[in-house]
Amino acid sequence: MKKILLLLAVFITVYTNAQKINWVTFEEAVALQEKTPKKIMMDVYTNWCGPCKLLDKNTFHNKDVVDYVNKNYYAVKFNAEGNEKINYKGKTFSNPNYNPANANRRNSVHELSRYFQVQAYPTIVFIDEKGDVIAPIKGYQTPPQLELYLKMFGKDEHKEIDTQEKFNVYYKAFKPEFKG
Repeated sequence: MKKILLLLAVFITVYTNAQKINWVTFEEAVALQEKTPKKIMMDVYTNWCGPCKLLDKNTFHNKDVVDYVNKNYYAVKFNAEGNEKINYKGKTFSNPNYNPANANRRNSVHELSRYFQVQAYPTIVFIDEKGDVIAPIKGYQTPPQLELYLKMFGKDEHKEIDTQEKFNVYYKAFKPEFKG
């Protein structure tokens, strides 16, 4: 019986670990882009944000999302109210008003969050291979909802969409394959 439980525990651990996005820091992602160009998908979250936790639990642990992101993007988790210093495009971004006592409550906003025009949490910021922002996507996304943006930005199809009408046509024609 103990051997069966041990095997079950090992199987669950292997299965769980297989369904994880390979998260890196923002600076690591930018450095990786120089060697092997890929877009960046940046999850901008806060510690106190309920929808951020749901996005992580439901969407970022979905097998289809994990597989697609790991293959096509560098994935970054970034605390929008955190205290790390980030070097990006020749500038240093920080959070000069950060209060350690508020680490798990509302805190001041990191300068990089402002730079990326993050106005709500969660926001997923998509960045092209040159390190330029494609778009920030606000709010909780289910796996099929996120799939639209992952594939549209991943295949550069957004470059042909310059009006709301064109986006509406793209949206209506898009057939999600990710299970949600």
